[in-house]
Amino acid sequence: MRIIDALLSSLEGDAAVEDVRLSPFWTAVVSRGCGLAANFTAPGHHHDGAPVKDAGTLAGKQALELARLAGSSSVLESSIGMAAVNSLLQVNTERCEILNAGDLIEEKGKGKRVAVVGHFPFVEKLRRSARELWVIEMLPRRGHHAANEATEIIPRAEVVAITGSAFVNGTIEGLLALRSPGAFVVVLGPTTPLSSVLFDYGVDVVSGTRVVDRDTVLRYVSQGATFRQIRGVSLLTMRK
Repeated sequence: MRIIDALLSSLEGDAAVEDVRLSPFWTAVVSRGCGLAANFTAPGHHHDGAPVKDAGTLAGKQALELARLAGSSSVLESSIGMAAVNSLLQVNTERCEILNAGDLIEEKGKGKRVAVVGHFPFVEKLRRSARELWVIEMLPRRGHHAANEATEIIPRAEVVAITGSAFVNGTIEGLLALRSPGAFVVVLGPTTPLSSVLFDYGVDVVSGTRVVDRDTVLRYVSQGATFRQIRGVSLLTMRK
């Protein structure tokens, strides 16, 4: 994907990988910093294959090598790649603010047609303020829409919020291409790179996670924590 290539080109320098952790929900990579990315269980049987080709030997490699896995067709490798990208990013904190992305989406979506890709805790609150709300998920819950409906829904939305997990499953570029001219677009969640590169692809706001206590985050990830359980992170938002 072009957006992945642009992210990789924007990374400055390299660093050795100190640690890689995969849990049912999250991947963490430690290099220059500690980066997180959503983790999806690879489908199917693996007796004859290897979802992570170099499993067991990732630590000690260079982080840029792992970052290139972000474009892998294996969702586990892609998760490692995005976590590696986030571990190398030098976030310009002066451009960031501590802001709840859900509050911003609610503000921008009041009385408007809103599409949200992924389920977030703010969805029910947003439903009360938006003129119309569509929630699109890979595994839709009752009242939500399946992923294949995105092509019909997103072009109709005035506000579009997309989970950063779309980088991992390879759908981010296609989803962004569906936005209508003038739509307000937010990419959010711990996988989201806090990088201005996304602004070149029609994104207005990126809302992601910066690890401030590496050891605490690694402990929570290793013990199967969901993101709401993880401590040692700071939520940051960057506007175009």
